[in-house]
Amino acid sequence: MLTQPTLSGVAQALLGILILVAAGYDIRYRRIPNWLVLAGIVTGFAWNTFSSGLSGLGHAAAGLGLGFALYFPLYLLRARGAGDVKLLAAVGAIVGPGNCFWVFLLTAVLGGIIAMLMLLVRGRVRHTFFNMSFIMSDLLKLRAPYKSSDELDVTTSKGMRLPHGAMMAVGVLAFVIMAQFNLRIGG
Repeated sequence: MLTQPTLSGVAQALLGILILVAAGYDIRYRRIPNWLVLAGIVTGFAWNTFSSGLSGLGHAAAGLGLGFALYFPLYLLRARGAGDVKLLAAVGAIVGPGNCFWVFLLTAVLGGIIAMLMLLVRGRVRHTFFNMSFIMSDLLKLRAPYKSSDELDVTTSKGMRLPHGAMMAVGVLAFVIMAQFNLRIGG
């Protein structure tokens, strides 16, 4: 069961700075710089240790580990870039594991909605569902989907791509709103 999202004002500000800069870079350059994610990780560990002592250090480490673990399999399948993996790990270092999972879920849902809208606008819904059949077939055969089609590899420019840092910013914004107003999804 997910816990209610909570985050201090200082942590919200640190998270906001990290994610806005990352989104800007990803939109403009299609990459998330290492210096930025490193700064986010160091800031997350420093803030959590300062605010909660050694338990805060463990909280930051668990968040970093979860953020990394959630996206690393997608990186191996070339469905996410390395910068996306490191960015979610940095977010996790700031917000901790429970909140990192919220950011992950909100990013997936809201980013998926935005992606579907873009597919509709660009007339690529049918083609995308066709590609999804390739992905599912390859995964069932324990084969990486990018080996079937360059279009399924985020390291190429052949498919339709969204700057995931920007999608993560949407998820973080939704998370901060939920945390700010103590909103809860479900029971």
